[in-house]
Amino acid sequence: MAQFDCVVVGGGSAGCALAARLSEDPSLRVCLVEAGPPDDSALVSTPVGAALLVPTRIRNWAFETVPQEAMYQRRCYQPRGRMLGGSSSLNAMIYMRGHPSDYDDWAAAGATGWGWCDVLPHFLRAENNERGASDFHGVGGPLNVADLRSPNPFARLFVEAGKQAGLPPNEDFNGAQQEGVGLYQVTQKGGERWSAARAYLRPVMGRPNLAVYTRAHALRVLFEGRRATGVEIVRAGRRETLGAAREVVLAAGAFQSPQLLMCSGIGPGEQLRALGLEVVHDAPGVGANLQDHPDYIINRKIGSSELLGVSLGGGLRLAKEIWRYVRERRGMLTSNFAEAGGFVKSELGLERPDLQLHFVIGMVDNHNRTLHLGHGLSCHVCVLRPKSRGTVRLASGDARDAPLIDPRFLAEPGDLAALVRGFKLVRRILDAPALAAFASTELYTARVHDDAEIERAIRARTDTVYHVAGTCRMGGDAGAVLDPELRVRGVEGLRVADCSVMPSLIGGNTNAPAIMIGERAAEFMRRAA
Repeated sequence: MAQFDCVVVGGGSAGCALAARLSEDPSLRVCLVEAGPPDDSALVSTPVGAALLVPTRIRNWAFETVPQEAMYQRRCYQPRGRMLGGSSSLNAMIYMRGHPSDYDDWAAAGATGWGWCDVLPHFLRAENNERGASDFHGVGGPLNVADLRSPNPFARLFVEAGKQAGLPPNEDFNGAQQEGVGLYQVTQKGGERWSAARAYLRPVMGRPNLAVYTRAHALRVLFEGRRATGVEIVRAGRRETLGAAREVVLAAGAFQSPQLLMCSGIGPGEQLRALGLEVVHDAPGVGANLQDHPDYIINRKIGSSELLGVSLGGGLRLAKEIWRYVRERRGMLTSNFAEAGGFVKSELGLERPDLQLHFVIGMVDNHNRTLHLGHGLSCHVCVLRPKSRGTVRLASGDARDAPLIDPRFLAEPGDLAALVRGFKLVRRILDAPALAAFASTELYTARVHDDAEIERAIRARTDTVYHVAGTCRMGGDAGAVLDPELRVRGVEGLRVADCSVMPSLIGGNTNAPAIMIGERAAEFMRRAA
């Protein structure tokens, strides 16, 4: 049995940050376990490679939900990164923290020490923003944050259209205010993806006190009594045990961290017994409180080769752009697709934006799994604080089997009503003069106008925007899975550190918050050592 002080399960955004920070202490023996392969692929480092990673099973768990009752029994797609860097190795690279009040909500709900003033220093410590240091941004951290090197002309046209539609411009969504439209900053460096693995893990892989196991699937946490003592994994077809003298940390994401807890005997007792699992601790909250941003996309065909698309001219341009990227690390291949966007209030009187927009310089249909001839653009709109709550449950007691994912999209009527307002807002922006100057055809919804028709369209095509959270909620109440230092209640020597710990979903993209959670977990553990 290999013996370590700390075993971290999951080499994603939080896990990479956590393992790297823990291993700064040479007296700690740290092991990071990742089920997928390394991130050593041009599809990962080249930003536009996400167009092939997201819709396929290449380094991607490619989960599906159970049928969604409020959406005509559709099964929705849930891609998640299966490699070092996790979803930071296949996402759209948007650097976003959410609204400051989101974190104050956590603190008010019992997550003591997680208010905005508490978490901001950890965001700053993680960040190296190429714009320079300020009250809102850090320099010198592992995570490089940059402006896009070659923004598409249509991204700027979207911003202009948003202004024409009455929205304020915003040059920094992580600055003094979140509301408005603008270009996103991205986790890139020199035109390449800067994932959590690239930022945190690669520079320290040579540390003698850090072991990184890839293609190693964790099966369960091992206990002596109620104390976690290690992890059972399967690697190259053989079962192995990794001992943890101090702590085990699950950083496997909002789907697989609760799955691993349940496979290890921590979860809703009756459900675990029904699968033949021994109950270590009956914790009904494990796998509950699943939250995700329900997202709708309006697509429009536009005959401009400036936009991504499928055509002979587009193919010829792509060949030139590949050569440009090889030589300069600039051009179309540096795009994160969702180059622009915004945060908007769909109703008067709201204290903070309730909708987020992602403007994409190509048509995005069914997570890029359905392609259309020609060129075009698309605009996502998602509900930032949905009221619907779902679950993650076990399909079996084997952690290698995909869990049962039920986000219960649109179960609460308010979520649907907010998307209807968002649909109308996106239409208003796309019809503004800056974009209306280009002849366009709207896919699927050209003849959709009244609220009833919009509702049917939303139920037929809404899906995830990849921001799952909440399934191992931290808090101060007995029903919380974790305490505010991310320790699993009812047992010893076990923590969780990823987006599953969020009491409520933040209003924005979740990669930067996941990294911040990993940073904080390392601080808690170093303090306890």
